[in-house]
Amino acid sequence: MDAHIGAIDAVSSASNAVGALPASHSPTVFPPSPPPGRRPPSVATSPPPRPDRRRRHLLRPRRLQPHPARPAHCRARAEQRRLLQRAQCRVRRRGYARARGIGACVVTFTVGGLSVLNAIAGAYSENLPVICLVGGPNSNDYGTNRILHHTVGLSDFSQELRCFQTVTCHQAVVNNLEDAHEEVDRAISTALKESKPVYLSISCNLPTIPHPTFSREPVPYILSPNLSNRLGLEAAVEAAAKFLNKAVKPVLVEGPKIRVARAGKAFVELADASGYAVAVMPSAKGQFPEQHPMFIGTYWGAVSTTFCAEIVESADAYLFAGPIFNDYSSVGYSLLLKKEKAIIVQPERVTITDGPAFGCVLMKDFLRALAKKLKRNTTAFENYQRIYVPEAPAVNVLFRHIQTMLSGETAVIAETGDSWFNCQKLRLPKGCGYEFQMQYGSIGWSVGATLGYAQATKEKRVIACIGDGSFQVTCQDISTMIRSQQRSIIFLINNGGYTIEEEIHEGPYNVIKNWDYTAFVDAIHNGDGRCWTCKELLEWGARVSAANSRPPNPQ
Repeated sequence: MDAHIGAIDAVSSASNAVGALPASHSPTVFPPSPPPGRRPPSVATSPPPRPDRRRRHLLRPRRLQPHPARPAHCRARAEQRRLLQRAQCRVRRRGYARARGIGACVVTFTVGGLSVLNAIAGAYSENLPVICLVGGPNSNDYGTNRILHHTVGLSDFSQELRCFQTVTCHQAVVNNLEDAHEEVDRAISTALKESKPVYLSISCNLPTIPHPTFSREPVPYILSPNLSNRLGLEAAVEAAAKFLNKAVKPVLVEGPKIRVARAGKAFVELADASGYAVAVMPSAKGQFPEQHPMFIGTYWGAVSTTFCAEIVESADAYLFAGPIFNDYSSVGYSLLLKKEKAIIVQPERVTITDGPAFGCVLMKDFLRALAKKLKRNTTAFENYQRIYVPEAPAVNVLFRHIQTMLSGETAVIAETGDSWFNCQKLRLPKGCGYEFQMQYGSIGWSVGATLGYAQATKEKRVIACIGDGSFQVTCQDISTMIRSQQRSIIFLINNGGYTIEEEIHEGPYNVIKNWDYTAFVDAIHNGDGRCWTCKELLEWGARVSAANSRPPNPQ
């Protein structure tokens, strides 16, 4: 789907260098006017401007389709609302970006920017487009040798920018209005094109100053889509089809980069046409419909879904679409796969076994073209059906009940840790979302991600599985969930410490102080909500199930 953003509707400035001083150091300042919730940080509120000036300010909303790049439930300081912890803005907007395709966060210069840096790095590793908007120093302070608060105490204001250079695909410092319009549009478009976070620092005094480039409604323009090299695409499809059509029991495995390549539908088309058995890598769970007739489960080496590893590793050809083979997903690089049997399809590159590689070939184009060239072969899936034995109901009572709660109107978020493994065993109904952070693995990310995801998909009920160690890192976001009247359900697994770390390396540092979690939530909601016990939850689930299973009324 093409995305539209505000176009550059003015002539470029003669001074368009990032970090340049404004043309005038004594601009006329008018009252601020951006719409509510869209003001930059570090700008004090004041009465609204005259109507004729309302359309001339820097942070007027951009037209961004299909989804707006609005801050993921993080309010600017212009509204006189401060975040309880700036670092939490990070994971909120990551959850929002996972659900809506793009997110944004608004933070204070340096003290807020460096707090959010860890989350921006996580977004970079997970290929999530996020706009990190920073309220920078007053444009008149650049080059003056002044020392400002919220900084490290040096007159050089570039420390934050240098930190963000390694974890964002684009950085811009806007401290003059001549090229501000262009810089803002370029940052948004780069985030969308690269599917990576961008850094945008705007001097705190600029949004109150009218400028001709913001004098009218932004003109939408279409981001030019990437195109496959036609000859390279044809050669890659021919080589892959020749290899797969000779195989006796080929399989398909979907990886997490399917999302960034926007190739999910193309992969399903390939599965339908080929008849191959289909598995997913653990970090791709939820991206392929688990009701598909050829689905065999999660391929995760020694900890795969029952019988899935046997089918994948015994295949004489496997096509991996968008894989990431890190130490987590490869179970310590122990996968029993052979390079000479594998076709690796990345978002813009196809590698055929240990032979040729084809660049400038888009994954979705390749998969759709390949689907038309393959002979139908169901051998691997038939082998799976022969050895498959239905699993007994889950021994874990909690996850057995969670399974019954899942529907197309729910989404599951699994925290880093033992919830990874337990949630992998859940069978997702059609339309049920699923998110977890396997590449970056930052503990505590799921609390804020639950908040952001629920804010972005209000039609779904988010069910989060979180360990006590991770919960204690980021638990204050529960307060914002209650204030926002969200319907999320958090299952807190009280392990008395960091269970997965204890499995890796035992030590007293893995034991944490046990909290009275019910009392904690009681203190947060302060009469505005309720904390359900397991008994109440099961009673609620039974009543809802009974209500939903009522037969039609007789006509």
